[in-house]
Amino acid sequence: MPHTHLISAAELQALAHGGTPLMVFDCSFDLTNPERGISDYHAAHIPGAVYAHLDRDLSSAGGPSASGGRHPLPTRERFSAWLASVGFANGMQAVAYDRNGSMPCMRLWWLFKWLGHDAAAVLNGGFAAWQAAGGATAQDEEMPRAPGHFAPGEPLRTLVDAARVLAHLEQPDQTLMDARAAERFRGEVEPLDPVAGHIPGALNRPWMDNLTADGHFKSAAQLRAEFAAVLQGCEPASVVHQCGSGVSAIHNLLAMELAGYPQGALYAGSWSEWCDDASRPVAVG
Repeated sequence: MPHTHLISAAELQALAHGGTPLMVFDCSFDLTNPERGISDYHAAHIPGAVYAHLDRDLSSAGGPSASGGRHPLPTRERFSAWLASVGFANGMQAVAYDRNGSMPCMRLWWLFKWLGHDAAAVLNGGFAAWQAAGGATAQDEEMPRAPGHFAPGEPLRTLVDAARVLAHLEQPDQTLMDARAAERFRGEVEPLDPVAGHIPGALNRPWMDNLTADGHFKSAAQLRAEFAAVLQGCEPASVVHQCGSGVSAIHNLLAMELAGYPQGALYAGSWSEWCDDASRPVAVG
């Protein structure tokens, strides 16, 4: 059976040794230092891992995009071509990891689902968990693989845009969940975007709250109880996840699925797109 949400370091080691068609992606990224991730990758990474840069590979770097915001989604066609160019094919298991609380690699996980490829999982605990389990590491660049053949299928996750969010604002059929830190949500600080605050009616669940102290996801039961407290009776199936630029929002999206809740939608443009239009309402506090 494919791994579709999380995979442990031990499970990944077993897959690698068992000959399962597999590609591992290192998505390490620092928002304040965009080139640190590739430096960390060169210093040490899981053998055979391909580096996926959040700005250049997992976002639309100046070309056609499927969303707005600071990290606009690449189009399905563009991202499918990138996957094929690094040697990925439809029959493979994909595993994504990073060194940043499994936050940047969420974008890659969701992109696979959006392309109809369900065999994609996040390494629970990230690179630290791999090292703690005694996993081997490699340095520098990997040898390029021959191009693969990857054809996208029907989307397995839902993408919504700003117009849809605005049309359903503060209606019972839409529950916005903002994954940013509480002080950013309240509008007390805003280090990245030109306007502070949040989308009116949004609930706040900082993505870091999904993890234990060692960087693993909390148990399904604990996640379910904590999200129930955030939802305050709102319908779980109505949740639309957002954050600053549509990346950390996916952390909550995955965590809710781990907790057994229905799949939520993603507003990938998120706050960075929303606040770029002064006609859209803003809330603080």
